Amino acid sequence: MDHTPRPNMPPLENFWMPFTANRQFKAAPRLLAAADGMYYTDIDGNRILDGTAGLWCVNAGHGRRKIAAAVERQLATMDFAPTFQMGHPIAFEFAAKLAAHAPGEGQARLDRLFFTGSGSESVDTALKIAIAYQRAIGQGTRTRIIGREKGYHGVGFGGISVGGLVNNRRVFPQIPADHMRHTLDIDRNAYSRGMPAHGLELAEDLERLVALHGAETIAAVIVEPMSGSAGVILPPKGYLERLRAIADAHGILLIFDEVITGFGRLGTPFAADYFGVIPDMMTTAKGITNGTIPMGAVFASRKVHDGLMHGPEHQIELFHGYTYSGHPVACAAGLATMEIYEEESLLSRAGELAADWEEALHGLKGHPHVVDIRNLGLVGAIELAPRAGAPGTRAYDVFVDCFHKGLLVRVTGDIIALSPPLTIEKEQIATIVSTIADALKRAA
Repeated sequence: MDHTPRPNMPPLENFWMPFTANRQFKAAPRLLAAADGMYYTDIDGNRILDGTAGLWCVNAGHGRRKIAAAVERQLATMDFAPTFQMGHPIAFEFAAKLAAHAPGEGQARLDRLFFTGSGSESVDTALKIAIAYQRAIGQGTRTRIIGREKGYHGVGFGGISVGGLVNNRRVFPQIPADHMRHTLDIDRNAYSRGMPAHGLELAEDLERLVALHGAETIAAVIVEPMSGSAGVILPPKGYLERLRAIADAHGILLIFDEVITGFGRLGTPFAADYFGVIPDMMTTAKGITNGTIPMGAVFASRKVHDGLMHGPEHQIELFHGYTYSGHPVACAAGLATMEIYEEESLLSRAGELAADWEEALHGLKGHPHVVDIRNLGLVGAIELAPRAGAPGTRAYDVFVDCFHKGLLVRVTGDIIALSPPLTIEKEQIATIVSTIADALKRAA
């Protein structure tokens, strides 16, 4: 394979790319060189409409000057400071800003923030907090975590253990975990608009696992309220409410992975608000800084936080943290991002566009090889029938075709996933759908 750089292209051999077929990509690379608003520009100067908010993270659109200015000011003021036995004001300021948007009331309010550097770190942090909390309240036998098939919770050892994507798990050792069944049921729920009608009974898998292992061994259950990375898998009506009830009945903590759904994706600040179900913890990242500076945060209830605040005051309550927990530059980016969300009402805008988004996406029903369409808020998925003996190739061809026609979509297996910036306009929704429609015809 010839990796000799062409004009405008750097050498390609040194960067080992994540979640990428490196040899395939480097034979025909797609390189993005600039971004502004709803568009990327590739190295050849072509504009690419961003149908995925980068990687589910650029909720306020690209090139926001307010965020860049805040980052520049913070770098000039203080580039880094530790948060181990030290502090800096902007981390506390950002925590207070996030807490103001936290769901829940009283001891269930999720307004205690633990900062991380990514969604994967947020998940592993939440799992450790759950186990530490159970031990702190005298439930030290509770060390097992329950996840779900097709779940994606990042790539830390905790995240892959509770996750349910086999390719992420098969090579690596894991912590004690078990899994409920996933909720994707195309036979009964194909072309549902919003939450599917069938599948509430799948929540009873948590009761089955309690019966199998004993409640006294289970610390927490973690689910994505809406599963994004596995291809936009939606919770059946009543499913999350039932999980909450079962968890409460058995003293199990409920964790929502809101790395994708947080910060306006469904038309509310968090999926917990959208579904009206308050977990004990939420993991977040991505949209927390509009994707500009890597950062994440675990939102914990006061009950969980206070459960660990015992013993001598000089004692560290949780032996956990990261060098970059509460990084001052990331906090500056996050504060500016939250101000944009508030000033432009972006945390609710997906709700205003949801009906137009739904109607446009479902207009693809009947196109070649389309077997299901799913949508919620400003998220969508078009599932395609796989080619015989070559699963994933049809959707990949649609992905590449769309890119060359000026649209960035996300592909996972034979699913085209969409999650555009919350700043999208109706005419851009129409462009997304028409570009995919043409690509589907060519892929046939």
